[in-house]
Amino acid sequence: MSPLVVLVGPPGSGKSTIAALLAERLHTKHRDTDVDIEAGAGQPISDIFVDHGEPHFRALERAAIVAALNDNGEVLSLGGGAILDPDTRADLAGHTVVYLDVSLGEAVKRVGLGVARPLLLGNVRTQLRNLMDARRPLYDEVAKLTVITDGKTPEEITEEILGHLGARG
Repeated sequence: MSPLVVLVGPPGSGKSTIAALLAERLHTKHRDTDVDIEAGAGQPISDIFVDHGEPHFRALERAAIVAALNDNGEVLSLGGGAILDPDTRADLAGHTVVYLDVSLGEAVKRVGLGVARPLLLGNVRTQLRNLMDARRPLYDEVAKLTVITDGKTPEEITEEILGHLGARG
């Protein structure tokens, strides 16, 4: 059992948007582990970070990913930092993982400068650049397919992924 496709990438890459479009085109459900974490914890991720710290959040994230990877036939989007966990990267090896790559400038535009993302507090552009630079090798490691999202509509990105999957919804 496994998801049809798993989307990874930094904040602002379009994971949630593209996952929803892919699920619609593939006539299946979309699952977002960040949504699962918030539902299970009963609070937003930003509050989890503040109230319990990043290690607690990462433990919740790991549990959500394990559960989601056992669901069959869904389109799954993971939080931007999910690939930091070596066990998660190992678990992703048997799955169709698509890395949605985005430039720093485009990610900053999409994320905005005042969003409630706990790892982007302070200078959003600098924090996002550091985060993307550190994580890029890990996204590359798990990805079966990398899709550059800059200058493309969500529909174009979805079509590109469907083409690589050999599926047309």
